[in-house]
This record gives sequence, C-alpha cells and structure tokens, in this order.
Amino acid sequence: MILDDAAAFVAPFRITKGKGFALSQHAPDDMGGATLTKDEAKTMLELGKERLRELQEKLYASDTWSVLIILQAMDAAGKDSTIEHVMSGVNPQGCQVFSFKAPSPEELDHDFLWRTARCLPERGRIGIHNRSYYEEALVVRVHPEFLKGQRLPPKNPFAAESGSKDFWAERLQAIADHERHLAQSGTKIIKFFLHVSKEEQKARQLERIDDPQKNWKFNARDVAERAHWDSYMSAYESAIGATAAKHAPWYVIPADRKWFMRLAVMGALVAELESLKLDYPKLSPEETAKLTEARKALLAS
Repeated sequence: MILDDAAAFVAPFRITKGKGFALSQHAPDDMGGATLTKDEAKTMLELGKERLRELQEKLYASDTWSVLIILQAMDAAGKDSTIEHVMSGVNPQGCQVFSFKAPSPEELDHDFLWRTARCLPERGRIGIHNRSYYEEALVVRVHPEFLKGQRLPPKNPFAAESGSKDFWAERLQAIADHERHLAQSGTKIIKFFLHVSKEEQKARQLERIDDPQKNWKFNARDVAERAHWDSYMSAYESAIGATAAKHAPWYVIPADRKWFMRLAVMGALVAELESLKLDYPKLSPEETAKLTEARKALLAS
C-alpha cells in the first residue's frame, strides 16, 4: 500500500530547499508517478486515518512534540474539506483548528505574527491553521493597500520601506526565523499549499453558483480575486522559496483531483509524524512496581 512508505509517496511534493523553486514545475493535476483510482484512494485514506489516529495517540501520550499544520491555498482549492476528510479520525481532544480571516482591530495593533502565535499548539497536540501568518506575504502583498491598516511606523530606521521589495523579503525572513524558533522548541511544522489550477477553480466556483446546496459557499469577492491570479502565484512562489526548510517543509499538493489531494495530505502527515519516532512513555522500575501493587489491590477488593 502507498502509505506503507508514505515518505516515498509524497517525496515529489515535498520542498525543503527554496533556492530555485518554481511553481511552474508543479502541475495541479500531477500525481507524482502514482497510479491509482479514485476508489483505491478512498480506501487508502480510510486506512490512513487509522494510522494517523495511532500516531496522534503516541504524540499526546509522549507530551514532548507539538505539531503545527499550515494550510494555504487559493479559494475553492479544498482547505476546509481536507481538514474534514483527513482529520476526521483523530481524537478531538488533541487537535485544534483555527481559521484566520481578515485581522481584527486588536490584531492590527500588534505585529503580524501575534494573532497566530496565540493559537500555537501545546506539547502533545496538533494545531491546524487554516490560512496563517503567510497571508501577510500573500494577500497583503497582492493588495499592499492593506498595509495602511497596520499603521506601521513611517521611516522606521530598523525596517525597509513599507511595501518595498526589501520589505517583503524582511517579512518572509521574519517568518523563517519564527519557524526556526518553533522547530528548535519542539514544534513539528508541516506546511501545505493546495495547488489548484485556475480552470478547476472556475469550475468549482460555477458549481457553487449553480448548486443551491452550495450557494452559501459562494463569495463574489473570490471571483474578483481571479484577476490577480498571476500576482498570487508569484507571491506563493516567493513565500515557498524563502521559507522552505528541512525543519519546516512545504508540500505543494496537486489539488485538481480532490480525492488525490486528500490522500497526498494524509501521506505527508503520516510521513512527518513517523519521522518523530513517537512511542508511548516507558515507566521507571518504581512506577512499574506501583502498577503491580495497584493490580494486587484491585484484585483483592
């Protein structure tokens, strides 16, 4: 089964060196050489849920590592459904999901990392950020007018001019430094860009308009954002190129086939958690002796 060697399955999508990264080299309908049907992928996904549940239980029991999952994508790529289909087997007590939309006035009064830093997972837990601090180098870069709301100090001697090329480089460097600190502190970082094509996005948006049960998902603003598609792709390419690292890998997941996308995300999660070599805590001789005494007491009661 593909997930028996999950790391090999997702290797074509894993980015750990940003230098020379080009999004054009990653097709939204690619399957990384895998040959499987939709039904086979669904079966493997269910098996993957069991494996992920086991890994999460060990993560929770060992209480040493935390796991931060970052999901980034264009509209209609499938972030919400990925969370639903991939994470449905884990224990809710050990998993938290945070969705970051437009920042509040309070959040704008702090540095751009503040609002997500408050939502980082504790040791033993999985935290999912549906969108993240990367929005500050994506949507804000495509729409630099949003910087006005952040009220950054003018002529700051310690920072590049707001909105300049060096400004975005500094912002991405801040993210890279932040992720290095998290990794050094025991947070496993797994980042996903769900890479959907412009044509497939159009089809999904039309479906949201034509299907009454999906009307609630439609937002006219998302259609307007399609006019900035090339700018978004350039921003994603820059962000991935500047922040991909062994301690904080990106997975550029082909998203034109939702069933394959979900299996690939599952494969990446299994591979990354398996790399931690998680296990249940080992008891000391004294603790084992206490268990023996407790067992005797229970049997005698």
